Amino acid sequence: MVMLEVARAGLMVTVQAKPRNGYLAAGVSPSGPMDEDAFRIAQALVGNNADAAALEFAQTGGSYRVSEPTLVAVTGGAAEVLINGQAVPCWESHLLEPGERLDVGVLRGGMWGYIAFSGGIDVPVVLGSRTTHVRNAMGGFKGRALADGDMLTLFPSATLFPRQMRSIFRRPSGPIRTIAGPQDDYFDARAWSLFLEEPFAVSTRRDRMASLLFGPALHAARGHDIISDGTPPGSIQVPGSGTATVLTAERQTTGGYPKIATVISADLPRLAQMPGGLPFRFALVEQEQAEESLGTARRAVDAIIAEIEEG
Repeated sequence: MVMLEVARAGLMVTVQAKPRNGYLAAGVSPSGPMDEDAFRIAQALVGNNADAAALEFAQTGGSYRVSEPTLVAVTGGAAEVLINGQAVPCWESHLLEPGERLDVGVLRGGMWGYIAFSGGIDVPVVLGSRTTHVRNAMGGFKGRALADGDMLTLFPSATLFPRQMRSIFRRPSGPIRTIAGPQDDYFDARAWSLFLEEPFAVSTRRDRMASLLFGPALHAARGHDIISDGTPPGSIQVPGSGTATVLTAERQTTGGYPKIATVISADLPRLAQMPGGLPFRFALVEQEQAEESLGTARRAVDAIIAEIEEG
């Protein structure tokens, strides 16, 4: 049995794994990693499969020890990563020996970071996934964020060869792309002009459920109350205050506010990782382009993972 000790918990550190799909009708949103691309790369760097669980943190990673030799990898952005006080690079895996301490500092260039351990974290499978849904207190480690002194179990790993990426992981720049609706007809030409022509920024009011945006107030000409309907990931909901809010991994499954547009799946991780206060603009695309962009993004990550090699 391999034990993982949380010597010092970072900010909002949770066990995350593949999303818990198929339970929206029961009021359970999928959860899962905020940045699935960075999560997948971290898992591949330590030799884990797609069902393995790892840690997600917000901005600050924390400190950890293991009871047996274990590969570790940190992705999501750039951070100071130390093993027993010695700096090691992000976006590649390293051997952590018993008694050594892994310290993961403040993430730069992103909001959500990932710490993967070879073998994966051994927590119960709940409704088909090991992922944590904090708001529902479901899954992961006791349904909550980690705290100092927590002890988790890792599955054993067959091989412990550190791995490196041959290609640098980069996302496209430019506007955050959206498709209109579902309630795009609730907003008049003035609101659409503000949405597409004025800058927005992610505010400090963000978590795994949603990100509130700084930007112009959007007025729904047909009113800000609708019969509750489903909330797809990336929905840009507009309540009576006019503050646009992007719904993410732990969103409520239905909502009674009109949604002017929906961030396409290929760009949602980029928005989730965007530093607070950094201006950006929205753009509209058609569904066909959104689907093509998602396929392109997934193939790019698949290619990076396929090229990962032992260092």
